[in-house]
Amino acid sequence: MCSVREIIKKIPIWKSRIFWNRYFYCSTERSIDPYTIEPRTNKKEYSKVLHAIKENNELFDLFVKNEEYSPLFLDKYQRFPYYLSKYRDIFNPKVSEFLVKKGLRIEYPEKRKFAVCLTHDIDAVRLSRSEVGYFFASALPKRDLGGSVKIGFKLIKNSKLLRNFDDIMNLEEKYDARSSFYFEALQNGDKDFNYNIAELKNELKDISARGWEIGLHGGHAAYNNLEEIKLEKSRLEDVISKKVIGYRNHYLRFETPLTWKLLSEAGFEYDTSFGYNDVVGFRNGMCHPFRPFDMNADAEVNILEVPLNISDVALSEDYMRFGERSSWEITKLLIDRVEKCSGVLTVLWHNNSLFDKKMSRLLSVDACSNKEFFERILRYCSEKKAWITSCEEVCKFWAKHEEFVML
Repeated sequence: MCSVREIIKKIPIWKSRIFWNRYFYCSTERSIDPYTIEPRTNKKEYSKVLHAIKENNELFDLFVKNEEYSPLFLDKYQRFPYYLSKYRDIFNPKVSEFLVKKGLRIEYPEKRKFAVCLTHDIDAVRLSRSEVGYFFASALPKRDLGGSVKIGFKLIKNSKLLRNFDDIMNLEEKYDARSSFYFEALQNGDKDFNYNIAELKNELKDISARGWEIGLHGGHAAYNNLEEIKLEKSRLEDVISKKVIGYRNHYLRFETPLTWKLLSEAGFEYDTSFGYNDVVGFRNGMCHPFRPFDMNADAEVNILEVPLNISDVALSEDYMRFGERSSWEITKLLIDRVEKCSGVLTVLWHNNSLFDKKMSRLLSVDACSNKEFFERILRYCSEKKAWITSCEEVCKFWAKHEEFVML
């Protein structure tokens, strides 16, 4: 009896694509034909890390995310979600653990045990009236009508509620930490346009002057469009008068390996989009930055991936739904495992999750994705003597040391 996959292969390509696109949101934008992936060869020179991984076929398959080259279907945002992956052990950095056994050694600045990259995606800088109305309605069951009305008007008048960049930096400074802010550079009329980047010029100047990083938060249509990536990058660089080296795409839209190749061609030095939107953990078993491998070209891509591990959205009630206590236990587990591997943990917390406790309660921000939870991460990592910094600093560090990490 033929398997489902074998049956699908016998269907003419045009028919199968129409079928999956019609019923399962299958991507028609993929540049790689699902059934024409070229076999790997051993003719090219690989890095020491890749040489080590290639010794284990199963881990190599996980590391390159072979399953993402020919997905039968994707979610409505054209993403490969965790629930489609055959690799279920998402909380274990299996590839990194293997590399450590093979001799991977990293010495971070000031002899820190491991590193933590703090990141913030800036999707919006103001609340719309419809959002205020939603928050007001959600506050009614709390029987604080007078207070809700008062704060509701305050939200409407306070156009800078989400321009809380100073508050975020002040909080991180308490723990001798730095972070990366990823800003959109869209124009009015673009999908998901929320603000004009030029209006934030003074805030961006202050962020950069204090030593925090400014990166590009690629728009909805950027992840597989080189010209759009270049255009958005140019807009942001024009505003900050500085080269932008870091990238994360909106909604974590990503196409393996195309997005890496386009970002490299656009002049980015690193990406940090490679994580699941619906779960925390290690998407390809790595808790270390790495050079992606393109199976079609049988070559490493000239860009550094700083994989995303923990996000406020994944921990929220919209996705994992574990509640505050279990979410914290999982978060600690991931931190501890990264520490054991002397790895790099990447954390994403949006600016609209970083309110004080009273405002978070009013705006219905989940207890497992609010400011207090974020500070618990900071405190726990600080107590463990982690190097808490931006992706930019980790990228610079890795560029100087990646050729010497394997003994």
